[in-house]
Amino acid sequence: MELSEIRNELEKTAKRIAEFRGSLDLENKEARIQELDEVMADPNFWNDQEKAQSIINEANGLKDQVNEFKELSETYENLELTFELLKEEEDPDLQAEMESELEELTKKLNDFELELLLSGPYDKNNAILELHPGAGGTESQDWGSMLLRMYTRWAEKKGFKVETLDYLPGDEAGIKSVTLLIKGHNAYGYLKAEKGVHRLVRISPFDASGRRHTSFVSCDVMPEFTGDVQIDIRNEDLKIDTYRSSGAGGQHVNTTDSAVRITHIPTGIVVTCQSERSQIQNREKAMKMLKGKLYQRKIEEQEQELAEIRGEQKEIGWGSQIRSYVFHPYSMVKDHRTNVEVGNVQAVMDGDIDRFIDAYLRSTIK
Repeated sequence: MELSEIRNELEKTAKRIAEFRGSLDLENKEARIQELDEVMADPNFWNDQEKAQSIINEANGLKDQVNEFKELSETYENLELTFELLKEEEDPDLQAEMESELEELTKKLNDFELELLLSGPYDKNNAILELHPGAGGTESQDWGSMLLRMYTRWAEKKGFKVETLDYLPGDEAGIKSVTLLIKGHNAYGYLKAEKGVHRLVRISPFDASGRRHTSFVSCDVMPEFTGDVQIDIRNEDLKIDTYRSSGAGGQHVNTTDSAVRITHIPTGIVVTCQSERSQIQNREKAMKMLKGKLYQRKIEEQEQELAEIRGEQKEIGWGSQIRSYVFHPYSMVKDHRTNVEVGNVQAVMDGDIDRFIDAYLRSTIK
């Protein structure tokens, strides 16, 4: 790379950092951090654990964002100094090192930009993710377990925590359904990009004739709501059933009717939770899931209305196939919304899905 090209890249980088600085409103963010730190220092802070955790998550998210911006700015300033040295004296090794650091800084700026795009009202929340295999028995149920592993690996790489709220195993292999709570800053903001139908094409390991099979699994994603979010749910609109837990979970499983199923009668939405020992705790988590589903339904109705106003001819909701994973006759994963393609299927199945999420989220910014 010529010095003039490096200079151009540095100028582009300086412009992006200046734009980030303008949109971040650092002064207000630092004031809010100080305010939250004072709240957390209160001796009664942990009296309401759910509220306390929400405050901690907000503080950590703000601190991460401010500190990351400062680190990016510092890296850029160091590169500027290195460039001045290169102008004075040619040094191939130093230049190669600078080009590598500039490339890495560009990647970090892209990631940071995506973080800033996650500005929806609940993007920062934890995410509730559900997987439901389609028709096809063992084949589609096995595909469901493969996606479960993919999302678990992705979450671990992000430093998120994964909690299984509900798990129904398949008859021979895989899963009939699973509900995960993925805890971490912006978990919902990222994972909302995964909502839709995921299609698998492969030679089935369950087919003695070695034929190619196509399987489908629907993925639903909603934010986990904390207690301060108001979504009106009338008690008379709820049907609440209790039953014995069926999944792995310790000695309490199958001994008490601790699992909870809530049906929202006006919409027909059903949520279940069996992850806790106590029926009361399972009911609280199930109610959060119900709030999330009702919120998601409202968003879909708004999207449908906007599509009709614009005259768009596209399907919104469960039926929309968003991505194909092809294992045979060739190896490829393709996102049908953004046309992003990846040839390394195994890497994707190991949780490398950020490029799909990134491309989709950027495509939704008007």
